[in-house]
Amino acid sequence: MRLVIGVVKPCKVVMTLTHYGSPNKSVSHSMRLRPKNSWSPLGKESGRARVAMKPVKLSHNWAEYQGRSNWEGLLDPLDDDLRSEILRYGEFVEAAYRSFEFDTSSPDYATCRYSRSSMLAQSGLGGTGYKLTRNLRATCGVHLPGWVDRAPSWVSTQSSWIGYVAVCNDKEEIARLGRRDVVIALRGTATCLEWLENLRATLTHVGPENEGPMVESGFLSLYTSRTATCPSLQDTVREEISRVLQSYGDEPLSLTIVGHSLGAALATLTAYDITTTFDHPPLVTVISFGGPRVGNRSFRCQLEKNGAKILRIVNSDDLITKVPGFVFDNNDVADGKAVQVAGLPRWLRKLVEDTRWVYADVGKELRLSSRESPYLSNGNVATCHDLKTYLHLVNGFVSSTCPFRATAKRVLNGSTSQGKQLLFR
Repeated sequence: MRLVIGVVKPCKVVMTLTHYGSPNKSVSHSMRLRPKNSWSPLGKESGRARVAMKPVKLSHNWAEYQGRSNWEGLLDPLDDDLRSEILRYGEFVEAAYRSFEFDTSSPDYATCRYSRSSMLAQSGLGGTGYKLTRNLRATCGVHLPGWVDRAPSWVSTQSSWIGYVAVCNDKEEIARLGRRDVVIALRGTATCLEWLENLRATLTHVGPENEGPMVESGFLSLYTSRTATCPSLQDTVREEISRVLQSYGDEPLSLTIVGHSLGAALATLTAYDITTTFDHPPLVTVISFGGPRVGNRSFRCQLEKNGAKILRIVNSDDLITKVPGFVFDNNDVADGKAVQVAGLPRWLRKLVEDTRWVYADVGKELRLSSRESPYLSNGNVATCHDLKTYLHLVNGFVSSTCPFRATAKRVLNGSTSQGKQLLFR
């Protein structure tokens, strides 16, 4: 990727800077947080960290940042504290990518490169206050032809490490967050069979009743398939969440499921499964980076009914967020606006619906654009979909009237043994 060097002309914006009060005072369920955006066009760069955000004390306001009110008033302009939380959760997904063994020549291909006790520290999250409690694996349910046996073993890798569960155990971090947080982090597509599952784009029913909510066949297969030696991702998640609820169910608790690409789709399925399986679960929030569509309108309605909160972070230039299928009725969870496909004959619409290709976007959307960043000169499909691009755009986004702040930069840190690393300032 080429780095654009030059002077960034900051956009002009008039903004009222309002702080919502002391964190020591409780906030009632009927209150709404006022967006806190301290960005100034003349402000200084904030440090040299990958995501230069100073941790803030969320205290009693934490549920608002987890989406209790569908992030009302926090997205446009983007609240600084919410930005910090989004970037923080994005680092959990980056840790999953950094820990995955991509080397197809390695005997450990498609596994986690580190032990459970050292994984967070080895992947850069050692000081976060979280402890990894469970590794997660996904299994492909695709039936392979016989000739695959003659191909390299990595081609037919059926089960692979896809993420982990981490629980916040640090007292200071729990006090800052206002509750004990449980993170489920899921990476995107990495193996051949996962790519094949992605292509199984027709909708299928979630439950055995053959009615109601429907989801993409490949995503459901990855979530529910198992082998004789490897339990399904669904089984592992249910077992671990059951343990977590038994251990910490009597204290303030949140379940935050964060994923990128395929991981975002599986995160949405996981939220549906948890809120459907467990009685009175804690607040379940999904932070979705560059996720494809997952299910139909009935699936979306059931997610809303179950109380799952989904923040869908979308790059307008990312093709993956526009597939699979078609969207005829795209009601936004928060404002109820409908988007209809104009001029489509009723008979054609019915024909497409019968093919099980009609999807519905879920949750509340935070829409960004690579074209608004002066540092992204390469607008190819891979760059627009990259998780690092998403974190860069979140770091730089101000509002719909001022899409990018000049102090947010993306730079290349040369070549390393792991390839070119992207840093954020």
